[in-house]
Amino acid sequence: AVVSTQSTGADMVIVTKADGNLKTAARLAKTEYSRALRLLRSHSDDSWTPFVMTVSSLSGEGLGEVWEEMCEYKQGKVANGQFLERRRRQRLTWLWGHVQDYLLDTLTCDPHVKELMARLEQNVLSGRVMPGAAAKEILTTFLNR
Repeated sequence: AVVSTQSTGADMVIVTKADGNLKTAARLAKTEYSRALRLLRSHSDDSWTPFVMTVSSLSGEGLGEVWEEMCEYKQGKVANGQFLERRRRQRLTWLWGHVQDYLLDTLTCDPHVKELMARLEQNVLSGRVMPGAAAKEILTTFLNR
């Protein structure tokens, strides 16, 4: 299943492999996901109601319907401005993801920090050092080099 999650649930759930001896299991999964979505339904004024569909890539059953729903979803989000707003927020998420990746790469390439990290990881695993204290020591060492 492919699930686009948010803090309030999902936009759409697609249960795959709805063919052959898995067709019954896919229908059951669809029912269970549908029940779960009803419990998680957002109380926002969003006009989109999440739903569950089954699809088979082998037979093609459901593919057209899934594509139509995805296009309808995007059209609605573009029309009400939520699509561009979500993209705007995603750019910030991507920014900070890149910053984190760059910092971690830079930290792990520094020979002094790399040695310290290995030692502190063992101390954290054994419980001799708390994770926050180890993180602070790693960053302090890196920033003061």
